[in-house]
Amino acid sequence: MTDNITSVGGGDRPDTGVSALKGRTGAGAPAETRGRTTIADGVVAKIAGMATREVPGIHSLGAGMARALGAVRERVPGTGGGLTRGVKVEVGERQAAVDLDVVVEYGVSIVDVAGVVRTNVISAVERMTGLEVVEVNVAVDDVHLPDEEEEAAPEEGRVR
Repeated sequence: MTDNITSVGGGDRPDTGVSALKGRTGAGAPAETRGRTTIADGVVAKIAGMATREVPGIHSLGAGMARALGAVRERVPGTGGGLTRGVKVEVGERQAAVDLDVVVEYGVSIVDVAGVVRTNVISAVERMTGLEVVEVNVAVDDVHLPDEEEEAAPEEGRVR
């Protein structure tokens, strides 16, 4: 048996941000298929973000200004960790597409890291949501150099 996935909301609404997994109903249907499960776009984005961050060689997610604003936002209590920064998703009735903006560590094979990211994201999203991931686009926006953090860190001991 296959679950049906339908959009929640009207067809005229530009982006409802939610997909629904709808099973068979009635007394003859298995218990796990009775009813509907909805999955918001933000859930798919968080799963993709976490799966990307798990890959060795990924330094961070987000392009230029998004990273800078995200770093400031992370320091403000109660704003969350920015799990979806650098992640955009499109969720349809049965499928999802993911776009990622990443920064890789200097010295890693970008092609290999991108391949592992795709595999990890597809596996996690499909396993957790049941949606078919049709594509994962990886945009490498920067390379993190080992000495960049030392320059960005404030010097200690200047003010006592």
